[in-house]
This record gives sequence, structure tokens and C-alpha cells, in this order.
Amino acid sequence: MSVYRIQTGAQSQNRCLPEGHWTSCGHGFEARRKRSLWPNGIIKPMTITIKNADDIAAMRVAGRLASEVLDFITPFVKPGVTTNELDKLCHDYMVDVQACIPAPLNYAPGGYKPYPKSICTSINHQVCHGIPNDKPLKKGDSVNIDITTIKDGWHGDTSRMFHVGEASIAAKRLAQLTYEAMWKGIEQVKPGAHLGDIGHAIQKFAEGHGFSVVREFCGHGIGQVFHEEPQVLHYGKPGTLVQLVPGMVFTIEPMINAGKRDIKEMGDGWTIVTKDHSLSAQWEHTVLVTETGYEVLTVSAGTPAVPAFVTAPATA
Repeated sequence: MSVYRIQTGAQSQNRCLPEGHWTSCGHGFEARRKRSLWPNGIIKPMTITIKNADDIAAMRVAGRLASEVLDFITPFVKPGVTTNELDKLCHDYMVDVQACIPAPLNYAPGGYKPYPKSICTSINHQVCHGIPNDKPLKKGDSVNIDITTIKDGWHGDTSRMFHVGEASIAAKRLAQLTYEAMWKGIEQVKPGAHLGDIGHAIQKFAEGHGFSVVREFCGHGIGQVFHEEPQVLHYGKPGTLVQLVPGMVFTIEPMINAGKRDIKEMGDGWTIVTKDHSLSAQWEHTVLVTETGYEVLTVSAGTPAVPAFVTAPATA
């Protein structure tokens, strides 16, 4: 049968880390879901790491640094720049200025070839894991830049949407409502709540505005391991799945499509796109469950303001 191929720009030579550094992590809900099943199809018990005060302090640093990379790269996102150039700028900033390791570089979970870049850049109808290349961004493009730093062994994971020049009303609306959908999920985080509450809040909000929620990829636990339990779905039923307890840390990172939720993987083995070529948007924060609510760990001076409907974030 025929396979469609979208022509993309050529990828440049891979970045290098200081000698001795190597990173690995896990992508994709479906792959993680299969690893979470016994041979008879019964779900295995999840092992969720609970962070102590020292762990949380280290994750605050890693999260802030990841967010500061996005602050740093913001003025460079403009018409004519290539995503390879953005990748090099971010790589050099993480390695040379922050003394961090870019977690995506050489990332090779089971079944995947190593990811060749230090950041992910997903443009327009690309849902996630877009590989930087030499194709210039043009006026009107929308791009998600996904950053994960490793500092002293701890990961910070965050992403933002950027508009290149003046974007369309539809693109701006999708990006804004996706940001609000993420915050609808974050607001559900508190001890005693369930992961299903997060997914339900995101799904209800996104679908209520006529959008669809990607289901094959999800948020994840994070700490000294890039991707760990639990899986944080961006759809679901309230009161279901794992109950939240203080010390849990995970990402909330909804991928919202303007059209249908169906996706496909491109020939590079990483880039995910919408099947109907509709626009897609994503935002991501790393979130801690505190004794009284939540704390967003991926914040910095340039972090966008929280939506007006969000009450003061609850922290311990």
C-alpha cells in the first residue's frame, strides 16, 4: 500500500555533549502502556517515586532552568530562523551557561532510534517530537518548543507555544485555549484527587471549545528518570486512576488539535502529526503535589501569566 511522505528540511549534524554524558528516556503512551501490562493483559501495579524535601529542592532548580531556556530562546523565534539554529542556541545555553545536560539528545527508548537533537520543535500540524531541521520558519507559523534539562541528575520538563510573526486568529485561539486547558488540569492537583480528575478537566474544556484531545501521548512522572510512573492522561473520568499524594511530581502537557484527534508518525520515527493536517498545540509544566495543593516547578521570569480563572496556586 502507499505511504504518504511530507517533505521536510535536511537535518544538520547532531549536537555533542561533553565526553561521558549520555541520556535516555521514554516517549509515547502506547509504548509505555504495553510495558505496563502482564502477558495476560492485566495492568501491572505502578511504582511511583515520592520525592522528599531535598529531591523537591533539586527539581525546583532543574525546572527553573528548563523554563529559563524558553525565556532565553524567545527573542530568536522569528521569520527566517531555522529550528536547527534554535536547537544550537538552546543546546549551547544549556551546556555552556547552565551547565546542564539536554535530556532529549541521544534519547533512545526501546523501539526508537536515538533522538538526534537537544530540543523538540513541533510546527503547525506537528503534534509533538518534531526534529529541528534547516527549513526556515515563516511568518504565521506556530511552533511548540519542548525543553528538558538535567541538572545534578534531576530533570525539568516544560514547553511553550510561540507564534512566528503575526499568526492567524485560529492559531492564536488554539494556543491560548490549550494553555488554559493545561491549567484546568493543574487546578485539579491536590492530595486525595485522582489522575482521572486532571484528564477529565482538560478534556471537558478542550472539547467544549470544539477541539480534540490527542490520546496516544500523555504526561508522565519525572525525577531522576526522564519518564517514570504515573502516566498522566489528558482525558478521562473524574474519581478514577491513581490517587494523588504529597511528593508526587509529574508533567501535565495536553496536545490539543483544531480538527480530529487522529495522529500518525512520520518517517523519521519521531515526529507526530495530525492525520487531517489540522493545527495542533501543546503546553507543558512539571507539577508537584504538595500537602495542600500543587506547586508548578517549571517557572521563571518569562513564564506566561496564569489564566484569570486560576486562583492563587496552593503550595505547602
